[in-house]
Amino acid sequence: METDSDLFSSGDPATLSALVASAWRSGFPRDWAAPAGTLEWTCTKTADHAVDTVLAPAIFLASRKQDRYPELGWSTVIGPEARTDQLVEGLETATRILTAVIDAAPPGTRAVIRRRPEIQTAGPEDFAPRAGLELILHAHDVCSGLGIPFEPPAELCARLRDHTRHWPVAYGNWAELGSSDDPWGDLVQASGRTRQGS
Repeated sequence: METDSDLFSSGDPATLSALVASAWRSGFPRDWAAPAGTLEWTCTKTADHAVDTVLAPAIFLASRKQDRYPELGWSTVIGPEARTDQLVEGLETATRILTAVIDAAPPGTRAVIRRRPEIQTAGPEDFAPRAGLELILHAHDVCSGLGIPFEPPAELCARLRDHTRHWPVAYGNWAELGSSDDPWGDLVQASGRTRQGS
């Protein structure tokens, strides 16, 4: 039986964010104008988007909107001239905001968590994995483009994988999300990406 300790929870984005920030810092001297893995976006644009995907769920949950995304126009997007240190600072700040919003949400809170393939609402417990899934996959893209290793811990990946297992196929080939003893490999494969070194 699944327990709360088996789920990707509000403390996990900070752990993941620290891993991503460390990896990105190691890549500061690299060419951030290079494509991020197999994406057409540059590493800079992909990292900028990744930061925004951490802040966005905090805004969704804080809004308490249940019929659509909030129309606030808030974003952490710095733009194509973003410096690498700004991207890391933005990631760390967005993560702190997300954690604070999740932890402050009263029991029973609901908000729009995604709008594809249709509007769906969720409780606070689903907003950490919502951000974590986007961040971990885009961190992989950026690190692949920079040619630096990124192998998140299996235990963290297993909880993220298992928490998101029944989420919509809009997240990739999620209907084919594996259950192997390599949860990071399962996440990468289900998203349609190729693992570094494969």
